[in-house]
Amino acid sequence: MVAHSDLDDPNVREVIVVGGGMAGLSAAIYLGRAQRDTLVIDSGHSMAKWEPVVENYLGFRHGVAGEQLLKNGRAQAKRHKVRFAHDEIKNVAAGKSIFILKGKKKSYRCQRLLLATGIFHRPPEIPGVNECLGHSMFFCKDCDGYRVRGKRIAIIGQNNETVEYALGMLDYSACVIVATNGKKRVWDKQHARWLEEYEIPVARQAVRDVDHRRRKIRALEFAGGQSVKIDYLFTTRGDIFYNHLAKKLGAKIDPEGQIRVDQCMRTNVPRLYAAGCVTPANCQMIIAAGQGAAAAQAINRDLFEDSLATHSLRRFRAAQLDDEKTVPEVSKTNRKGRKK
Repeated sequence: MVAHSDLDDPNVREVIVVGGGMAGLSAAIYLGRAQRDTLVIDSGHSMAKWEPVVENYLGFRHGVAGEQLLKNGRAQAKRHKVRFAHDEIKNVAAGKSIFILKGKKKSYRCQRLLLATGIFHRPPEIPGVNECLGHSMFFCKDCDGYRVRGKRIAIIGQNNETVEYALGMLDYSACVIVATNGKKRVWDKQHARWLEEYEIPVARQAVRDVDHRRRKIRALEFAGGQSVKIDYLFTTRGDIFYNHLAKKLGAKIDPEGQIRVDQCMRTNVPRLYAAGCVTPANCQMIIAAGQGAAAAQAINRDLFEDSLATHSLRRFRAAQLDDEKTVPEVSKTNRKGRKK
C-alpha cells in the first residue's frame, strides 16, 4: 500500500521503466495512454540497434531497421507524455512504499518499477567479426535463418546448443559446418552421433581471422593456414543478462541468469516487474514488445487497485466534482425520438 505522503510527492513517479528497448518502449506507450506518470530511463544500449533490417516484425513486410523501430517507439511514447532520461542506473533499493534508483547522473523514485534491461549477445573472440554484426554474423536462427537460406553457413561453438543450431540450419541450407575455434568440444555423445548421421563437418582449429568486405563475410581463415569459404556466421557463445538491479532487490533469478516472472510480468518482489529478453521469454523483438505491453497493463491495474485501497481515487474525483461537468446533459424527446 502506498503512503499518502508518497502519492503527494511530485518527485515520486508512478512508474519508472529502466530500459529503452522494445519491451520498455511498448510498456511506456501503454502506461502513457493510461495517463500514468511514467519515466523511461535509457542508457542507449538496446540490442535492436544491431539489426540493420528486422524482417519478422509484424506490419513491416519489407523489413524495418531496428534503429527505426526504436525511434518510432520513442516518438509514440512521447506523444502520450512519457518522459525520458538518458542515464545508467547503478544501484537500487526498495523503501516501504517506493523504489529509490541511483544513476550516474541523478537519483529517481517511483511507486512501481519495470526492469526491461535486456541482454548482451557475446560475439566470438575472432578478429573481424564485430564489423559484421547484424549483416553477415548473427546470433538467432529463428530471426535470421530465413535470410541465409541456400548460403554457406558456419556455426561457432562447442556445446550441445551449437550442434542443435547446425542441425536446425539444415532447414535453410545444405552447406553447414561447425567451427569450435580451437576450444574443447563439450557436446555429448548423442549430439556427436547426430553430427555424424547428418554429415555435418567440424573444423577444430582456432579461427585466425574473418575475411570480409563491406561487412559481408567471405571466408574463415584458420590458424593452420586453411581457409573455408562461407557467407554467414552464427555463434552460440552465450548471453549476458543485465539482472544486477533485480538481484539487488531480491528478485528470483533462474540458473541462466534470467529474471523469473509470472504471466503478468510480476517478480517475487512486490511492485517490481520485468519484461523482455532479461526474462525467460524467447528473445524476439515482437515478443519483448508484447511482454512490455502485458507488464504495463498489470502495473496500471495494480496502481488502480492501490488507489481504491488508499482512497486516493476519491481525492481525484473530488477535484472533478468541483471543477468539471460530471453529469451528461439530459433533454426530453418526443415520441418519435426527436429532441424537443
